[in-house]
Amino acid sequence: MPPGQTTAALPPFPPVAFHFGVIVDGFTGANEGSFQEVSGLSVKITPMEIKEGGENRFIRRLPTPPKYENLVLRRGMLIGSQLTQWVRTSLTQFTFTPAQVTLNLLDGDGSILATWKFQNAYPVGLKINDLKSTDNNVVVESLELAFEYFEQTL
Repeated sequence: MPPGQTTAALPPFPPVAFHFGVIVDGFTGANEGSFQEVSGLSVKITPMEIKEGGENRFIRRLPTPPKYENLVLRRGMLIGSQLTQWVRTSLTQFTFTPAQVTLNLLDGDGSILATWKFQNAYPVGLKINDLKSTDNNVVVESLELAFEYFEQTL
């Protein structure tokens, strides 16, 4: 490295997966972005196979547009949540207002290590965990969102 040039210090270990925050544009309540689990950060391209004319042994594999899994946000059920109401309204009244969802991976002091932005997300599912009189569990709601695409911006 040339003299006088510095690099940002990298963390000595891979970041932990349990310290993160979620921001859904338009929903700023005290606990609206508190989730215990986020899944669906997945994108995949499935090649399209095209056989060459006259030669069955030659197959061209061409890329297709990417496919994204739905984003699933899980948390303890919040009574009076505007975010959950947005999901219920979308599913029951078939009225959709897309929003940007931002997922921030945080380090120990709350600084942002990585950011993913999900564009034009809208609700496609709501699930409440099973209620059992023999269990001593918190009621968990799962909000499932479809989106156009996501990108890592940091």
